[in-house]
Amino acid sequence: MKAYWIAHVDVTDPTQYSEYTRRAPAAFAQYGGKLLARGGRSQAMEGRATPQRSVVIEFTSYEQALACYHSPEYQEACRYRESAARAEVIIVEGVEV
Repeated sequence: MKAYWIAHVDVTDPTQYSEYTRRAPAAFAQYGGKLLARGGRSQAMEGRATPQRSVVIEFTSYEQALACYHSPEYQEACRYRESAARAEVIIVEGVEV
């Protein structure tokens, strides 16, 4: 069953954050991740205010999504995001249709 990363990000240092966005896609690709949404238009309909960026990444399985998040490649990319953005990342298993 597929799984998805859902991330909400508010960027505080665009220059530093660009280093994260330059490195992270290689980790996603290594674990079969497919970007479905990355920072396009969005509007909060309920709940908290709309973040600057919303990201959705599809993986072939929950295990692959977790492996990608915990991988050395992705954790290296995260070092560049830590001081450049506030992020919420959730990994959720999909449903069979």
